[in-house]
Amino acid sequence: MIPSEHLRAARILIVDDEPANVALLEAVLRREGYEAIEGVTDPHLAVERRLAFEPDLVILDLMMPGIDGYALLDALRRVQPPDDFLPVLVLTADTTVEAKRRALALGARDIVTKPFDVFELGLRIANLLELRFLYRTCRA
Repeated sequence: MIPSEHLRAARILIVDDEPANVALLEAVLRREGYEAIEGVTDPHLAVERRLAFEPDLVILDLMMPGIDGYALLDALRRVQPPDDFLPVLVLTADTTVEAKRRALALGARDIVTKPFDVFELGLRIANLLELRFLYRTCRA
């Protein structure tokens, strides 16, 4: 197990075109003890912020104008170093099987539908971060 203080030091990038959703997720994450959080409401900036911020987890909305979450999953995968593992948690209001399958096929590691249970979301985030840190430990 990874100590909780290591998990709480994780860098989390939120990409959602709705400022209220970003603010809610930031509040939930801060309440869970995470401090290194960056929110992006312009999906066109997501890849740039991923490269500059170097997150340990990306939380990504699927339905956004201009560039949707599917295109971003593909773009994030393209800039991912081949020897790294960056989990992406998709948050979406689309509950269709097709949306879930497509997101997973493009590299999402987990999917949570809106409206979400805050406790469950916290557990899923912690699980993905633990996988990230275990991967990095094994790679070292």
